[in-house]
Amino acid sequence: MARASLIDLIDAAAGRKIVCVGDVMLDRFVYGEVSRISPEAPVPIMRRTREASMPGGAGNVARNLASLGLYTALIGVVGDDAEGRELAALMGQVKNVEADLIAMRGRPTTLKTRFVAGSQQLLRVDAEEIANIGPDIEVKLAGAIHQVAADAALIILSDYAKGAMTDAVIKAALDAGEAFGIPVIADPKGRDFRRYGAVDLIKPNGYELAHAFGMPTETDRDAAAALVAAAKTLPAKAIVVTRAAKGMSFITQDGEVTHRAGKAREVYDVSGAGDTSIAALALGLAGGGTLSQAVDLAIAASGIAVGKSGTATVSAAELKGALEMGLVNGGVSHIPLETAVSQVATWRDAGLTVGFTNGCFDILHPGHLKVLEEAKSRCGRLIVGLNSDASVKRLKGPTRPVNDAESRARVLSGLSAVDAVVVFDEDTPAGLIEALQPDLLVKGGDYTLETIVGADIVLARGGTVHIVPTLDGQSTTAAIARANSGKT
Repeated sequence: MARASLIDLIDAAAGRKIVCVGDVMLDRFVYGEVSRISPEAPVPIMRRTREASMPGGAGNVARNLASLGLYTALIGVVGDDAEGRELAALMGQVKNVEADLIAMRGRPTTLKTRFVAGSQQLLRVDAEEIANIGPDIEVKLAGAIHQVAADAALIILSDYAKGAMTDAVIKAALDAGEAFGIPVIADPKGRDFRRYGAVDLIKPNGYELAHAFGMPTETDRDAAAALVAAAKTLPAKAIVVTRAAKGMSFITQDGEVTHRAGKAREVYDVSGAGDTSIAALALGLAGGGTLSQAVDLAIAASGIAVGKSGTATVSAAELKGALEMGLVNGGVSHIPLETAVSQVATWRDAGLTVGFTNGCFDILHPGHLKVLEEAKSRCGRLIVGLNSDASVKRLKGPTRPVNDAESRARVLSGLSAVDAVVVFDEDTPAGLIEALQPDLLVKGGDYTLETIVGADIVLARGGTVHIVPTLDGQSTTAAIARANSGKT
């Protein structure tokens, strides 16, 4: 599957309308600092520094859909209270989301308050009343679904088990899907997945699937057995199970199970990752992609989401950048400079330091590995600037490089220490360093601070420069000489 086709799907889906029906809630984050333990009880004392609120549940799914470039009609229920009005106001600020939030008397808006110190969540307090919404509200929701689905590409059922997703509401969505010829996908809760009927896709996570069918989902074999068992029981046309760092697995009507491995990522916060994955699945399907392609988009998008704080969204630009960076389908050899610049900004937003080193890396040897590994040990992400073939020829002579830039880049990009490779055609990486503005510059060899190209740029922004001593006898020139002499 070509990576370009995944990027094309994002463009094809842009502006298409998605109906999102489900439990909306208000997510509140109270941030602070902890420096001591209470003398009254063995609990931390948090000094509040700031507070932020954002839509959660189906509201966060809608935010993710909008961020991915889709137009979203959100339908849900809130309480006739201050939290409900705050939630409605927040949704009104989200571009390309039209929210129809029905206020219900006597039932409070679900509020989840998280207390966070640094990157550590200390406590979550839920204020909610879990009860079905009743027939009058069901009729209003059903009417709203039918009204907005006529020109939609897809309907999402976002069930958080707070009472809005009743059997009547599910039936209304399925009826609308059939009437207008559009797929319906469900993010389920509880143990009875049959209640979602003949949806086109149902997406539990590993725990939910295991809980519903009493079968483990830890390994690929476990997940496959659970999916086969589920497919025999459920009327759903396809089932996708999200398995956190293990990726996703899915089964279609023909009974074939497919596993998609996730790329190892540093996890900052898993809040809302499931919302991001179902939004990305909808993106792929709305763009005309296959289920397999939609799953690849979902893996890439959720991988970005867990690197952010709070119930964060993922933008279409970020997802395109992730695909270009090779975060799915086996990686890429190198990326354009503009993609690298965008990726550096994303890494910095996640609190990661960015390192840079450069070279020809013609025949990889232990000296190269020492530089790369030491560089990566000092930063969160490492970009390697790689001299182009023409640049190497000018610097090293007409017989070089031994390996072309594509081959050298592929080897480098396969190393765990390397997060991105950018090929440059100039004799020095000065322009690259100026554009990327790394926090750390690493160079291997007998250099001084004054002779390292780009050192002044990095130091001017408060960064650091590190020199790794050369390993005796380790160089590409020496390796070529040994090969020519017949020695090993």
